[in-house]
Amino acid sequence: MTHFQPGLVHTPVTPFKRDQSIDFDTYARIIEFHLRNGADSLALPMPEGEDLSLTGEEQRKLLEFAIGQVKGRVPVIAHVSDAGTSIAVARAVHAEQAGAAAIVSHPPYFWHPRPAMVVEHLVQIGSAVRLPFFIVNPPIESAGTTLPAELVLQLIERLPNLAGVVDASLDFVFMEEVIPNGRRLRPGFQLLAGGDFPVSSGALGGSGVFSPLSGVAPKLVRQLYDLCSKEKYVEARKIQEDIGALHHAIKSAGESGLRDGLAGLKAVLRTMGRDCGQPRPPVRRLDEVRYGQLAEAIAAMPFLRAEPRGW
Repeated sequence: MTHFQPGLVHTPVTPFKRDQSIDFDTYARIIEFHLRNGADSLALPMPEGEDLSLTGEEQRKLLEFAIGQVKGRVPVIAHVSDAGTSIAVARAVHAEQAGAAAIVSHPPYFWHPRPAMVVEHLVQIGSAVRLPFFIVNPPIESAGTTLPAELVLQLIERLPNLAGVVDASLDFVFMEEVIPNGRRLRPGFQLLAGGDFPVSSGALGGSGVFSPLSGVAPKLVRQLYDLCSKEKYVEARKIQEDIGALHHAIKSAGESGLRDGLAGLKAVLRTMGRDCGQPRPPVRRLDEVRYGQLAEAIAAMPFLRAEPRGW
């Protein structure tokens, strides 16, 4: 397996028209925006791309469209997660055939299988392709199963194409365990931040970021990534604090719960002049009061003044 380092990975949203169909014209503009604004790789459709609201056919079309739009300018990482093993395997095979550079998967969505079942699920996905394979350790509040370090080490032993783990849990102990032990089994095994908080993972030897906020503040995200890549973590802390303020404003904009962040993210993109439509149900769009409150909060953030407006 060729060693593949994703770098700063942008994770674009999926735009929808008023009839809830995918807006491919806007999606092309989104991809071009990311390519112009610092993406080393693209990963799609990740949770912020509303993968759970897309049919299997829509996911395939979205990936094929993105690969065709990118035209090899950066690697495209295909997100293939599903609760069913055979469905996720089929997505992985399609991704390889479509020309993806790598695949990424969460543990099975929605239910909590025993560890041996999680291992088998991910082994079958990774074994179905020759592409580099990244697994996601999801946030604790997310529907699904977290990955203890012991499980990751089992996967390294069974999957020669397992390239790394994308940690979205922000679990310091997990990261501390998985990096040194993983690299004893596989030199070059990677730890990537599964969000825009790379200071902790970088300080432990990680590299790479899956960035949901890259569509909002690509300059800030790039600056943070570059400082962490140079191991300038003290300087990076202030920027990460700004990222934290932005993240909190987006996540708390909706009524309640993790998925309200999707409505907040699309609302912030609208305030930045990049209207990507509304999220698909069951996620509810922000009402005008909440949208106005979020727009005021974003306008009061001085670190966003240098960010691109419009497309």
